[in-house]
Amino acid sequence: MRAANLRLLGRSWIAGLVLLVGSTCALAGSPSSGEDLAPVFRQVGAAVVVVRTTERTVSRRSNGRQVSVEGLGSGVLVSADGKIVTAAHVVQTADTVIVEFVDQGPVAAEVIASEPAADVALLKVQRVPDGVKPVKLGDSDKVQIGEQVFVVGAPLGITHTLTAGHLSARHKPNATFSGMLTAEFFQTDAAINRGNSGGPMFNVKGEVIGIVSYMLSLSGGSDGLGFAVTSNTTRRLLLDEPSVWSGLDGYLLTGEAARAFNLSVGFEAGLLVQRVALGSPADQLGVRGGKFTVAIQDKELLLGGDVILAVEGIAIGAPDAYERIRHRMIELRAASGTVHVTLLRGGETLELAGTAKP
Repeated sequence: MRAANLRLLGRSWIAGLVLLVGSTCALAGSPSSGEDLAPVFRQVGAAVVVVRTTERTVSRRSNGRQVSVEGLGSGVLVSADGKIVTAAHVVQTADTVIVEFVDQGPVAAEVIASEPAADVALLKVQRVPDGVKPVKLGDSDKVQIGEQVFVVGAPLGITHTLTAGHLSARHKPNATFSGMLTAEFFQTDAAINRGNSGGPMFNVKGEVIGIVSYMLSLSGGSDGLGFAVTSNTTRRLLLDEPSVWSGLDGYLLTGEAARAFNLSVGFEAGLLVQRVALGSPADQLGVRGGKFTVAIQDKELLLGGDVILAVEGIAIGAPDAYERIRHRMIELRAASGTVHVTLLRGGETLELAGTAKP
């Protein structure tokens, strides 16, 4: 994690994303004894998985060369047919994804849906180990501030670790420092570290009431504030409604930043593409990620990639652009229609077109 007040678990999630197409149990920070939660942990622990990813990126350490890096997160099985919920920033630009059930070998997974503006994503594995049962997504609207909660995940790579605390607050969409537009968050004092991202937050009944997203910390440790996307937000965006996965992330250019990139006439904003997952819809469409790193103020960005100006004629800077593009992409995917993307590459405006495969 980088040394800053806002610390995202795992690789930083950029708020301007656009959708194109052996086990250990440790109790910490809890006013209650471990015996209170032990029966519940035995009931739900097997459904929690470790999520490991690989992706290509360019960093200063690689001297501009593209290298493969490993990522770490957590997830939870929510259906008998192998659907696993995790955090979008863990898998959004991953070239490969594998999950590990407790005391089981690695199982390949694929991303089938992602909502970066809420930091939740849905994976699918072809095989669920015998005896592993999915857990229930609870009703987060019924959860009260002050209730005891616990988080299970792989903080710092230590698998199936349990930390406990209380629900500290509820935050409406776009009401925290995350910049996420569509997610309602729970705040908790349960200890959260890198590797917890995408892991479940449970109530004392063993129901998932949140998916761990990020934390705010002054020290860079787990002594900050933890945030989890509520279960009702997760259910609505990934299970109740159709969704898509683009396989790219980007940085939103507006104002002076947009002018510095000399965007095409008529466009006041653009999405500077950072990374594109191998074989993803964005990759198949021909979108290109960044080639070299630069530090701009307190951010490290990849430059040299495409700048997306519009999708399906909807300008990135238009009112409600994210939601309008999202709904249009869902429609096109359902109909296997053609996606049209306008972008800036090497100072020239280009049009890309490709089939939105279901």
